[in-house]
Amino acid sequence: MHIKLDRTDLRILEVLQEHGALSAAEVAERLNLTASTCWRRISRLEDTGVIRGRVALLDREKLGLSVTVFAHVKLSTHGRDALAQFERAVREHPEILECYTMMGETDFLLRIVTRDIKSYEAFFLDHLSRFPAVQVVNSSIALSVIKETTALPLQAR
Repeated sequence: MHIKLDRTDLRILEVLQEHGALSAAEVAERLNLTASTCWRRISRLEDTGVIRGRVALLDREKLGLSVTVFAHVKLSTHGRDALAQFERAVREHPEILECYTMMGETDFLLRIVTRDIKSYEAFFLDHLSRFPAVQVVNSSIALSVIKETTALPLQAR
């Protein structure tokens, strides 16, 4: 469902995408709004699900999670039960940060983080390769990060 947003809503979202820990009063001050107006707008954005939550973004390198793997997964069967079982298995592993259903040669694309290549090998052998209905996994190791953001392009709307 598409939510109708005005310029003020978009400005609030832009500030919160960069500085999620700010209070409504602090956002209001940055945007030259009254605190109560800003608070009401933020509450509406949260109530409608436009703002799903506010989180702390962690530096994975500083936490010892230096390897990012993109795994293309093809399943041997595509029935509802097989898909549901695969999705449950994905949700059980915090190493898998993202999972997308794909069109094309592979069925899913997973973004996985681990300490090192050996850790990924263990994860692959002990878990990923044993997920229900997995037929083929093609893994690509990211060498470096050129761009990584959680900020959505609000001006492109």
